[in-house]
Amino acid sequence: QLQLVESGGGLVQPGGSLRLSCAASGTTLDYYAIGWFRQAPGKEREGVSCISSSGGSTDYADSVKGRFTISRDNAKNTVYLQMNSLKPEDTAVYYCAADIPPDPGSCALVAEPYDYWGQGTQVTVSS
Repeated sequence: QLQLVESGGGLVQPGGSLRLSCAASGTTLDYYAIGWFRQAPGKEREGVSCISSSGGSTDYADSVKGRFTISRDNAKNTVYLQMNSLKPEDTAVYYCAADIPPDPGSCALVAEPYDYWGQGTQVTVSS
């Protein structure tokens, strides 16, 4: 059974950076696409970024393009989300999720395909 654990959240000032990690256990991540999602209080969950199983394909929400970078290290069974130039509107609980997609070269920024979810890590951007 795949288990995901997020880490790296915290309090950061506007303009600062954080790197989130999504560590997997129970099985290899080699065949899984990974998505990062976030949910702010009173708002719906939104897709932030995703990466295909090989890492060859990535996607980003318009709100984070140019500021966030997703990457993966399959040898470490871990996926990362580097977040730069953080804004107060990035404040949310961030979740990673895993799915084996029909097309191994793809990933999705919507929640429905993802079967496995972590518990989330809080990111707060405030001065």
